[in-house]
Amino acid sequence: MALSIVLGAVLVVGVGASSMVGQLPVSPSEVIGSLLRAMGIANGWAPDDPIVESTLWVVRFPRIVMGLMVGAALAVAGAVMQAIFGNPLAEPGVVGVSSGAALGAAIAIAFSITALGNWSVAVLAFAGSLLATFIVYFVSRSGGRTEVVTLLLTGIAINAFAGAGLAFVLFMGSSSSREQIVFWQLGSLNGARWSEALLVAVVCVLGAAVAAAFGRRYDLLALGERNARHLGVNVEGLRMASILLVALLTGIGVAFVGIISFVGLVVPHIIRMAIGPAHRPLIIASAFGGGALLVVADLLTRVLIAGADLPIGMLTSLVGGPFFFFLLFRQRRRSGGWA
Repeated sequence: MALSIVLGAVLVVGVGASSMVGQLPVSPSEVIGSLLRAMGIANGWAPDDPIVESTLWVVRFPRIVMGLMVGAALAVAGAVMQAIFGNPLAEPGVVGVSSGAALGAAIAIAFSITALGNWSVAVLAFAGSLLATFIVYFVSRSGGRTEVVTLLLTGIAINAFAGAGLAFVLFMGSSSSREQIVFWQLGSLNGARWSEALLVAVVCVLGAAVAAAFGRRYDLLALGERNARHLGVNVEGLRMASILLVALLTGIGVAFVGIISFVGLVVPHIIRMAIGPAHRPLIIASAFGGGALLVVADLLTRVLIAGADLPIGMLTSLVGGPFFFFLLFRQRRRSGGWA
């Protein structure tokens, strides 16, 4: 209950502040009035200035929705990864999803692939993430089973290969494309559009619902693979479906906003410490926590330096990096298991 109140308060404050703060300040009454007018409710608070109305509905509201959905998708993907690996240090990047997306986006940018218009970079980034995931999964399969250690080692190899491919693309690209690739890798919600935000929202909501439906099976998997099989869980099928789900959630997120690190690591871990290891409530709370984190982080990127829009991936890495070291240190001092 306390966690729900805290997450709700952070979401409301973060969304409200993100709507009001920027190069064009907007008052709380104007934000509320604009929302009420959009719902068909006449009121005296709605802004008369078309610039204010355009700023809210063309720039800020799509950006907020995108931040909420991408944050939720990454946090749910992290919770699923930690469930199937049985390790609180697991996160989507370990199976090559992010590096595959980066390589796909870099190819689209460097070679000016515009067959799909404004969606070309996002589509190739998503395709890269799925391809990397499929390669990792099928290479690591042996005898109809997938060993977790082999999966992780294959993921490391794919990350290295994708990194080399990215370096080659950077070498082959022009100066302007190099700058665009580097900026894309840093992550940003700037320029989010309604069409993109709604697509991410649909995928995120459906993906989170599927992950929550798997919650009971994740609880049984935590008892050990052998025990889970005796209790009727198709461990191999669950692991395959979960990895595809992680690829979908992470791929659709990074495809539109670039690489945003550590959300999938930090959020599920904090939520687990607050409410315990039961996976269904953990996944649901992680979705709200991830959305709240990214909205607040995006707000900070716009206010920390006046007149500048910092890359959000840089900010999450500055927070997530020390947190990751903290987890490693904590794990070394414990005999093992969940924190």
